Amino acid sequence: MSEPIQVERHESGIAHVIFNRPGRLNAFDFAMGAAYRDVCVELTSDATTKAIVLRGEGPAFCAGGDVVAMAGAGVRGTDVTRGAHVIHEGIAALVESEVPVVAAVHGAVAGGGVGLMLAADYVVAASTVMVAGKYADVGLTPDLGVSTLLTRAVGERRALAMLVAGVQADATKALEWGLVQEVVPDPVMRAHEVAQVWATSATAALGGAKRLVRAAPERSFRESLDQEARRIGQAYDTADARARIAAFTERATRASAGREG
Repeated sequence: MSEPIQVERHESGIAHVIFNRPGRLNAFDFAMGAAYRDVCVELTSDATTKAIVLRGEGPAFCAGGDVVAMAGAGVRGTDVTRGAHVIHEGIAALVESEVPVVAAVHGAVAGGGVGLMLAADYVVAASTVMVAGKYADVGLTPDLGVSTLLTRAVGERRALAMLVAGVQADATKALEWGLVQEVVPDPVMRAHEVAQVWATSATAALGGAKRLVRAAPERSFRESLDQEARRIGQAYDTADARARIAAFTERATRASAGREG
């Protein structure tokens, strides 16, 4: 049996995390949730990981939780809570780390799949994408960060429309509402291109910017200002920033000399 979560290591520290239950539309069961948690914690703890790409095999990115498997296995609510906590550890590892994450999504992105998608910092979608809450259809409430991440992405009224009124977002609406940043013919190829840019960029600058933005809703404005001041000073002292500033200064000096000449 193939692994439900696969990892491909690419050049420059790029790692692809692949949801690999295509026959179940990459819906998560407990084993897949544990594998996802383990992979996310491992990659974000590895200093050689410069960027992460999330993608799904088969016709969909992720249809959420495997409700059919749960119903047939005598699962109780306490089991579901425990399983959600496990996946939440993986999502928190991605959101709270300084490693930039891009998701390549297509087909169904439903239920918990929405949270898995929005754990990424940048989302590239195929024209086939359809984003939907679907929790109410099976009498369940949001998990996997959906109540928080979806509200941050689209606002309270649109989040309620998706989770309470059953509104779905096709590629056009997903782009308009801010669920995704791009709609392209080949989202995996485009996501890898984004990851390549990140992998060759200033690591401290990208990671610091991500953490400042992700943590902003939990801080007061004054706290945000303090964090920004601390972060930019730390970034300035890195060797990478010093080299980039020196190169920028040299280019600016040459350009100024050319104008004066």
